[in-house]
Amino acid sequence: AADEDILIRATVFNRGPEDAPLHVLPTWWYRNTWSWGDTLDRPRQKPSLAQLEDDRLVAKHESLGEFQLIADVGPDGALPQWMFTENETNTWRFDDPQSKRPSCKDAFHLAVVEGIEGVVNPRPKGTKSAAHYQCVVPAGESVEFRLRMSATQILPVEAFGAGFDEVFAQRIEEADRFASSLVSPGLSDDEEQILRQANAGLLWTKQFYHYVIPRWLKNPRKGEDETPSPGLPNPRNADWGHLYNRNIISMPDKWEYPWYAAWDSAFHLIPFAKIDPFFAKEQAILFLREWYMHPNGQLPAYEWNFSDVNPPVHAWACWRVYQMTASNGDRDRNFLERVFQKLLLNFTWWVNRKDIRGKHVFSGGFLGLDNIGIFDRSKPLPTGGHLEQADGTAWMAFYCSSMLSIAFELADGNPAYEDMASKFFEHYVSIAEAMNSLDGTGLWDEEDGFYYDHLYLDDRSIPLKIRSIVGLIPLFTVDVLFDETIDKLPGFRKRMEWFLKSRPDLTRFMTYMERDQETADCGRRLLAIPTRERLLRMLRYLLDEDEFLSTFGIRSLSKYHEEHPFEYELNGEKLCVQYMPAESDSGLFGGNSNWRGPIWFPLNYLLIEALERYHLFYGKSLRVECPTRSGNYMDLQEVADEIRKRLSRLFLSQDDGDRPSYARTNVLLNDPHWRDLVLFYEYFDAETGRGLGASHQT
Repeated sequence: AADEDILIRATVFNRGPEDAPLHVLPTWWYRNTWSWGDTLDRPRQKPSLAQLEDDRLVAKHESLGEFQLIADVGPDGALPQWMFTENETNTWRFDDPQSKRPSCKDAFHLAVVEGIEGVVNPRPKGTKSAAHYQCVVPAGESVEFRLRMSATQILPVEAFGAGFDEVFAQRIEEADRFASSLVSPGLSDDEEQILRQANAGLLWTKQFYHYVIPRWLKNPRKGEDETPSPGLPNPRNADWGHLYNRNIISMPDKWEYPWYAAWDSAFHLIPFAKIDPFFAKEQAILFLREWYMHPNGQLPAYEWNFSDVNPPVHAWACWRVYQMTASNGDRDRNFLERVFQKLLLNFTWWVNRKDIRGKHVFSGGFLGLDNIGIFDRSKPLPTGGHLEQADGTAWMAFYCSSMLSIAFELADGNPAYEDMASKFFEHYVSIAEAMNSLDGTGLWDEEDGFYYDHLYLDDRSIPLKIRSIVGLIPLFTVDVLFDETIDKLPGFRKRMEWFLKSRPDLTRFMTYMERDQETADCGRRLLAIPTRERLLRMLRYLLDEDEFLSTFGIRSLSKYHEEHPFEYELNGEKLCVQYMPAESDSGLFGGNSNWRGPIWFPLNYLLIEALERYHLFYGKSLRVECPTRSGNYMDLQEVADEIRKRLSRLFLSQDDGDRPSYARTNVLLNDPHWRDLVLFYEYFDAETGRGLGASHQT
C-alpha cells in the first residue's frame, strides 16, 4: 500500500435475533465544482467515472490524475452491480418541480430504497458511482466487503491477495501504538478505551468546510447581488464579504452541527495539541488570518450569524497549545508571535465595541450561553438600555490574563514586548476594579456574595439575581505571576511599581499582586478579580450540592432556582428562569440547547484549570469544605480533582456496568456489543448524568 493505494474493508454485523436482508453501496463521487463557482474552482474538463471491467471503474480528473476503483466479490461470491449517476442536485425536489434532469445525486436512494425505475444512468458512466452488494446476514453473524482504490500507475498485481489483510493488520498495530502513546500513566482499561474513543471522535469530526460569502450573496442565476432572505432589508452575513471558508476545520459535531463555532474550535485545540500538534497550530492561526478575521478585528462566530459573539477564549487556547507542544523545551515562538499580533486586533475590537459606557464593564451579548439569562442576549433588550454582563466582563479579564502570559513569554528575549505586558496588566486591573466597584458595588452583590448581571436602564444599574455559572466566570481570570519572570523585565517592573504606588484605590476589592505568607518565599504573586474573602464566599456556592455541585460536575444554573425561580415582569408578562437539569422548556436558540441547569464540559474545564492556578499560589494554606457543610476539607487542587472525578463518572462503567451518560437508553446500557461504545454528548442532565443534545461532541 502507498499514499495513493487505499484499502477498504467494511464488516457489517447483524445484532438482531433474525436473519436480515442487506444492501451495501460503497460510493465514489467527485465533488461538484463544474456546475457552479468561479474559474478558480471549475475544472476545464468535467471529471468522470466509467466501468472498465466487471470488477472495476476508472476515475479521471484533470488535476487528481487517474485511479481505478476495484470491488471484491461479496459474501455470496458474486461481484456487485455497478450503478451510475451524476453528482447534480435533484432540482425537482426543491425549486423546480418541472425539472426533468435525469440521473441526479439521490438516484441510488430512489432506486434502492424507493424502488423507482429509470433514475440511474443506463450507461456505465457518470460523476457518482456505487457498487451495489446484496446479501442476507444470518442472526448474530457478520459479513465483510473489500474494495481498493489505487492510482493507475501503481496498480497492485493482486488486489485482494494475502497482502491485503497483512496491510490491515499492520495499520491496526500502528493505530494501537499511536493510541497508546497518548495515554497517561495510571489509567484503567476503561479509561484508556474512553480516551481512545474521544480522540477518534475528534479526528472524525474534521470536515472540509466551503462557504464563500461573496459567492453566496450573489444570485447564481442572474449574476447580480440580491437579498438571499426575501423580505429582509439586509442579507444574513452581508458584512462578511471578505470571508472565504475553504479549509478542513474541526466541527462541533459533524453529524448535527456541520459548521464551526469560534469558541468550540478553540476548545478543540487543547486535545488536538496532543493528537496532532501541527493541525492544532494551523487551526489556531486559521481563524486569525485575513480571510477569516473581519477587517475590524472580530472573529467569525458561527454560520448562522458570523457577527454574533462567542466568549473570547482564542488567546487562552493559543497559549495552551504553545505550552503543550513544546518539544524538549524548544517552544515555537514564531507561532506565538503570529497569533499574538492578530489577537491584538481582536482584543481592540472587543474593547471598542462591547464596552458601551467606556467603564471597563462589558455587555458581550450572546457569548455562547444560549438561554442562560432572562433575555435573549443576542438581541436588543425589550426593556431598552443594555446588560452589563458578569461573564462578558470576566471574559475580558480572562482575555487580558492570557495576553499577559503571552507577552511575558515573548518579552523574555525581546524587550519590545514589555510594553504590551504592562498594557495587559493595567487593563486587567482596570476591568477588575470596575467589576468590583463601578457605581459603588460593581457587579458584586455583598448580601448574596455573588456576581450578577446588571440591567443598566435610565441611568440605574439593576442587579438580575440569577445564580448561574455566569457569576462564577470571574474565577477563571486568576493568574499567578512569578518574581523570577518579572525580574527579567526591568521595563515592566518599573512601570508596575509606579502603577502600584500611584493607584492604590484600584486594589480595594480584588486580589492585586498579593503575596501569601506561606508562599512568599516562592516568589509568587496572585492576580484575581475577587479578594480572598470573596473567593471563599463564591466557593461555598460552587461546592454546595444544593447549589452548583452535582454528582456529575458543576451545574450551569444553581439548583436553588428549582424552588426559587427568578422572575421579572415586562409589559405585563412574567419572565422566568427556573432550574431545569435536562432539556430546555424554552424555544430560545431552537430549543435544543439548555444552560439553565445541565453540565457543560468547556466551562467545567476552565474552572478546574482556575482552581489549580489558585492552588499554585495558596497551596495548603487555603482549605474549604467540599461538599459545603460536609465537614470534609480540601485544598483547591483536591477540589479540582474532585470535580474532575465527578465529570469522569459520566462516562465510566459503574459497578453494575452502567454508564450514567446512557441513562434510559436501554440498548446502550444492556447490549454487550454497544455498552462500551461511548458517545460524547453536548451537555448532561445534572441529576442523572444522561447525555443530551448532539452526541458526537468530543
